[in-house]
Amino acid sequence: MSNATPYKVYLTESELPKQWYNLRADMKNKPAPLLNPATGKPATFAELSRVFCDELARQELDDSTKFIDIPQEVLDFYKMYRPSPLVHAEFLERALGTPAKIYYKFEGNNTSGSHKLNSAIAQVYYAKQQGLKRVTTETGAGQWGTAVAMACAFFKLQCHVFMVKVSYEQKPFRREVMRTYGATVTPSPSTTTEAGRRILAEFPGTSGSLGCAISEAVEEAVNTSDCRYVLGSVLSQVLLHQSVIGLETQLALQKLGVKPDIIIGCAGGGSNLGGLIAPFAGEKLRGEADYQLLAVEPASCPSLTRGVYAYDYCDTGKICPLQKMYTLGSGFIPSPNHAGGLRYHGMSAVLSQLYHDRVMDAVSVTQSEVFEAAELFARTEGTLPAPESSHAICQAIKEALKCKKNGEAKTIVFGLTGTGYFDLAAYQKYNDNEMTDYIPTDAELAASFQNLPNF
Repeated sequence: MSNATPYKVYLTESELPKQWYNLRADMKNKPAPLLNPATGKPATFAELSRVFCDELARQELDDSTKFIDIPQEVLDFYKMYRPSPLVHAEFLERALGTPAKIYYKFEGNNTSGSHKLNSAIAQVYYAKQQGLKRVTTETGAGQWGTAVAMACAFFKLQCHVFMVKVSYEQKPFRREVMRTYGATVTPSPSTTTEAGRRILAEFPGTSGSLGCAISEAVEEAVNTSDCRYVLGSVLSQVLLHQSVIGLETQLALQKLGVKPDIIIGCAGGGSNLGGLIAPFAGEKLRGEADYQLLAVEPASCPSLTRGVYAYDYCDTGKICPLQKMYTLGSGFIPSPNHAGGLRYHGMSAVLSQLYHDRVMDAVSVTQSEVFEAAELFARTEGTLPAPESSHAICQAIKEALKCKKNGEAKTIVFGLTGTGYFDLAAYQKYNDNEMTDYIPTDAELAASFQNLPNF
């Protein structure tokens, strides 16, 4: 094994970023504003602050401040698990026989098992500072719900999580981790909210989606005193908090003297991908460097690669603001695949704009090839990856094999968003040859596009 670079690179505690990076400040073409669905006009601070904490509403609207200070209380919490390691995947390189160099940023070294804690602790901190007593949220695979439950336990706030029904049933142990941290967990869609009842009436027996769970969480938040809603992906404020991933990655690579050629992230709503690529996209936008930035999404929920760029509701119940994004339609219910955290009908407005401007590329992969890549990674690198993360692994392997075929020694960096130890039912399906790949037809997507709002 080569000794040219260390296997793992850890930054020191003093090198932990003290500010979040706001990529929007460097974007010439800003993401389109959120719209109030009742008026069709850009959402105001007053309107957003009915749903989100005041400071989060300010961050959502701020597309000009390049760096925003991380509160000391959040930094203190970050020190429990950050900085996270950048790993040189030498064992995977050897197994592939590729001249490419592969690095991954590992975000699974905390109890939530993923990167989600980076934003959860920030959002709950702002809720606490505002004097609120509780928050509501949604979760797909369960990582975000776990992260919010942990943050609420730390700051002593009540937490209600609406968990997508298929994940609630497939991943009961994630549910129990949330409950261990004091959260109430409800499968979505449920009969406890008007939005849930309406969705159940329209889609009887549905397995749910992130869009459904968002509707229920927002409805409860706006109708409950001393409560606000917190979101785990999609919104610009979330990508802002997740920029610590990219900032640490950038610094670790600089310390190694390594410049990446390709940077890869799995893509559902955009939190991990946006956080990982943020500082590199900033360099690209400023003309300081060039990288291939690559989003990898499930073929069963291909918002970037097969969606349309339009204003759409962020939730299935149509009570949230409208966002211009690549979308499959807010009524699109993805198949119950095992990458629950990537089952969202749309994509972050920031990433949608980057993709529209061809600053970023996107591909889709099936879950069978994702799990094939996951098992190879587990057997070579020793970590069992989450299904979501394995989308990035899958594409990293493909890019490395292209390098092998072409004799190119490119440097590939990808985000390993978390571990898959609560996803063993999915691994069992794959190992028992019971996993299927569902890909929506053009006709199904066209029918969903017909219901897009006229904005």
